[in-house]
Amino acid sequence: MTNSTPKLPNDLPDPPRGLMARLRNYFLTGLIVAGPIAITLYLTWWFVTWVDGLVRPFVPAAYRPETYLPWGVPGSGLIVAVIALTLLGFLTANFIGRQLVGVGETILGHMPVVRAIYRGLKQVFETIFSSSGSGLRKVGLVEFPSPGMWSVVLISHAPNEYIFESLPGEEEHVAVFLPCAPNPTTGFFFYVPKSKIVEVDMSAEDAATLIMSAGVVQPNGDPNRKIAALGEVMKAANDANAGRQPSIVNIEQN
Repeated sequence: MTNSTPKLPNDLPDPPRGLMARLRNYFLTGLIVAGPIAITLYLTWWFVTWVDGLVRPFVPAAYRPETYLPWGVPGSGLIVAVIALTLLGFLTANFIGRQLVGVGETILGHMPVVRAIYRGLKQVFETIFSSSGSGLRKVGLVEFPSPGMWSVVLISHAPNEYIFESLPGEEEHVAVFLPCAPNPTTGFFFYVPKSKIVEVDMSAEDAATLIMSAGVVQPNGDPNRKIAALGEVMKAANDANAGRQPSIVNIEQN
């Protein structure tokens, strides 16, 4: 009688033999499956309840679902906020709405401290939510914090004429943001000569994942192509150190 037990593929590791090893393996597998789901649900719940807490005080008690139900309805404030912002955008799109917004901006423009905060936040929101904006969507490498050490940066725009005139030399500079690991929302902002930036064909989302995981999660791609791209990076570094214009490196992904 032949043994009909199926064999494991050669590329899979041997299953753990001891009971404790099996339990540990099952626990880690469950953690990998449930961890991202639990964190995603927690962050979603936190955002919904946070918006509800902001919007609920502005909604009359007669229009709140908890007034007629024995329990609250999570997300009701979020729905009200979405409808209110949509109506605000609709009203702003017409002539009267634009006039009212202009009057409000004029009033804020005469407030010494408030006007600087408002103008800065307005430019940030217009850049981030603009469909044609390209700020912080390109990824590159710069030699930082010391020669031979390369950091992933998000490429922004060229400086305005006032900052450009203050920068030394006549070479074109570009603003870059260097996110910190594991929290990419914090980092360093500085201007760097354009010739010192090695552009990488990688999305900003993949770069954020790479930084948050401290290099553990790598973007998918062809290993042979990655090796060739690393060679191009080293060549670009040598060109930059020698004072030559480095070529743009494209690390393509599949």
